Amino acid sequence: MSERLPTHVLVGALLRRVNDAGGMAMVLAKGDADAGALLLITGEKGQNYRALERGVGPDGASALVETGPSGADPTALTDYWQRRRTRDPDLWVIELDIAQAERFAAETIGFY
Repeated sequence: MSERLPTHVLVGALLRRVNDAGGMAMVLAKGDADAGALLLITGEKGQNYRALERGVGPDGASALVETGPSGADPTALTDYWQRRRTRDPDLWVIELDIAQAERFAAETIGFY
């Protein structure tokens, strides 16, 4: 048995925390409920978008790492995650629009 929480539980907690803090969080694509990978599209007030996902940080521990196209072009990020979904239909894609989105995600998913 895995010690990792099912992805749908992490997504639900993240959506509630962000919405309770006055931000906006929405599911752009649902993946496998138990073991789907999680791709976060983060921004603040509709700007400065980035893609983050669970990975290995520089110290070898689990961390949120930036992925996808740089430059925060929303169209490029949309194209990126849609291409990823064609290769991995289990991928969850969540958009967070709140100040310090990375902190919210890291605290909820358990990286801090």
